[in-house]
Amino acid sequence: MKKIANSVSISLLNFPESILDGILERLSPIELIKMSEVCICLRNKCRSDHFWEIHMKQKWGRVIGHVALKEWQWHVTSITAEEGSVLNQQINNIQNGSLGSFSGAWPMLCLGSYFEECTHLKSLLLSNNFKMALYLSLESGKFWFPAQLFRGLYVHEALLSYDSKTDTFQARTRSGNWRIVGNKIHWDKLRPSLVETSSCVRHVSDCYQDLKLGDHIEIQWRGNTQTPYGEIKYDHNDSENWWYAVIGHLDSCNENENYCFCQNSETLVVEFKQYPRGSSMRKTMLRRHNNGEQAENSIGNYGGIRKLRDEEEIEKWKELLDHRL
Repeated sequence: MKKIANSVSISLLNFPESILDGILERLSPIELIKMSEVCICLRNKCRSDHFWEIHMKQKWGRVIGHVALKEWQWHVTSITAEEGSVLNQQINNIQNGSLGSFSGAWPMLCLGSYFEECTHLKSLLLSNNFKMALYLSLESGKFWFPAQLFRGLYVHEALLSYDSKTDTFQARTRSGNWRIVGNKIHWDKLRPSLVETSSCVRHVSDCYQDLKLGDHIEIQWRGNTQTPYGEIKYDHNDSENWWYAVIGHLDSCNENENYCFCQNSETLVVEFKQYPRGSSMRKTMLRRHNNGEQAENSIGNYGGIRKLRDEEEIEKWKELLDHRL
């Protein structure tokens, strides 16, 4: 008897969905894109948010926070706006890209984000492939997203664009009309924007009454060539930063824990330990009852405070301080 062997072709689509999902979850972004070109069914599956969310967290979770995602949503809404709407007409008037949201008042407008050549994303967004579109926009460097740039013992608000060839970033700041302030910036110099407050607006703090000796904080600071937070200045060379500091003792305190009453004082001591004792920049005094609105010194003024509660954040600042000292 002659045996005839029949060849049987097995498609990925023959696998149970749980097994297929397990295979696709292990693919790289490039492999997912190639797999999406096989057929319509795999295209829809490989472009779904479920798989691209994994790659977003793995690569971009370190620098993309809720502020950047909010800006991304602004672009999604703009690009997918119905034809003929006012918003869509505004977008169509921009030839080379898409501006993000603005905050503040002229001439101290703060640009939230910027998109270069955003029209090619429309097909992905109209198909609800939002995570894939975001990943590819970041990877290509087309999406200038808000983040914060470490410079010594302060962080600076910036817009970042990724260069996949060097695995580094370009940075623009509001200072000097959004000029480039750095190239080949490495990942460890960046972090997500942690507050939605624009850098030119005073952050409203909710922690003044709870601050106690030894707490780690970040505080807004601006040089004396500018007006206090919330006021308009006709100068495009503004520079707003978040500085690292620790809540310290009053000068009248002998720092003996058994006799220290600093916690009960209405005066809050913010200590910048990167400056030597005796320096005019070493300490500043804030008043708890009005959230420090009067805080200023001869070379600058202060804005709102963020209390640091995350140990990883605190350790990052301690490492920078040790390196500085």
